Amino acid sequence: MRITLGVSGGVAVYKSAELVRRLQQEGHSVQVVMTRAAREFITPLTFAALSGQKVITDLFASDGKANLESAIEHIAVAQRTDLFVVAPATADILAKFAQGIADDFLSTLYLASAAPVVMAPAMNVNMWQHPATQQNIATLRARGVRIVEPGEGYLACGMTGPGRLAEQEEIIKAIQQVVLEKHDLARETVMVTAGATCEDIDPVRFLTNRSSGKMGYAIAEAAAARGAHVVLITGPTSLDTPKGVERIDVRTAAEMLQAAQEHFPSSTIAIFAAAVADYRAAEPSRSKMKRSKESLTIRLEPNPDILATMARDKGDRLVIGFAAETDHLAENARMKLVAKNADLIVAKAVTAQGAGFNVDTNVVTFFAGDGREAALPQLSKPEVAQRILEEALRLRAALPRKPAAHGAGD
Repeated sequence: MRITLGVSGGVAVYKSAELVRRLQQEGHSVQVVMTRAAREFITPLTFAALSGQKVITDLFASDGKANLESAIEHIAVAQRTDLFVVAPATADILAKFAQGIADDFLSTLYLASAAPVVMAPAMNVNMWQHPATQQNIATLRARGVRIVEPGEGYLACGMTGPGRLAEQEEIIKAIQQVVLEKHDLARETVMVTAGATCEDIDPVRFLTNRSSGKMGYAIAEAAAARGAHVVLITGPTSLDTPKGVERIDVRTAAEMLQAAQEHFPSSTIAIFAAAVADYRAAEPSRSKMKRSKESLTIRLEPNPDILATMARDKGDRLVIGFAAETDHLAENARMKLVAKNADLIVAKAVTAQGAGFNVDTNVVTFFAGDGREAALPQLSKPEVAQRILEEALRLRAALPRKPAAHGAGD
């Protein structure tokens, strides 16, 4: 799991160094983000040496040479974070998180991230017991933040009482609980189709579309992170294979159908995110077609409907399809939900800002078989992927199904 460890300024900062080492021993990748105050207690070099990763200290480039990469780094870190841990969490950082203040990298990252959050407060006993701090704690808890209560004892300020950073074992226990909760797909086998297909006209030309595969890959990565065995059937793309995912490369719609037919029986959830070409050349030329001054007519024939073909005999599997529309989004999505025998259609208007092809965001609406419809705001594709999986789990709970067993090598 990729953990971002936020370190805010308090005398307990030195304990965070050992926490980095412990998290690595648990098998996690750790990147540290430090506030300005934290750097008064310990240097970034210490955490860089322990984690083996860059330590982020500023919202913008500290050398005054700000660029686009540094300006949006908090978004990039937020998207690749599986778990956000803050230890120690000072009264100041608790207040910023609770009130939505974003004036440094750590507080901005909190607002930009959709990952679960674990916070371990540490401060003076009076600061901990102050009504403002307790109200901030209550606000954060209500938003789903897991708070690891501070321990009691002798504090650095000379006072005795609650306020010292919780013992490392308590923090690790809270993190492990979150990790287990996020493995809510551990008994599932998820098949995902992604990307565009290519249909040859001749040996050098083909029909395709603008799909980048980013949405399907985000779904595959998110499902694997939540414990599922994932089979990703992908058209041609430059994207890297997500960690822990079994990848099967195909080129044409016919090849994608064949791969889907092979892996669909062992799946419990099938998500058809690929943008499959609707038509193919009826008679592809075996040699390159030469340019001429005459008009050229190419006869096309329909490709197989992969979603409809597989969902026809879906049995106890959960089937999710996508609909990319230019108009009448809701009407077309509802028709597709019924016609394809799907449990959920994820529909997007491809002309809407932030929802087109080959971009990093999406704007979608869910149309579920149980009648539920939910429009999501513009989100990153990893965030949309998580929402799709949450909706899949909701449908699973409403209609219990028997998960298929994983293979012997899982």
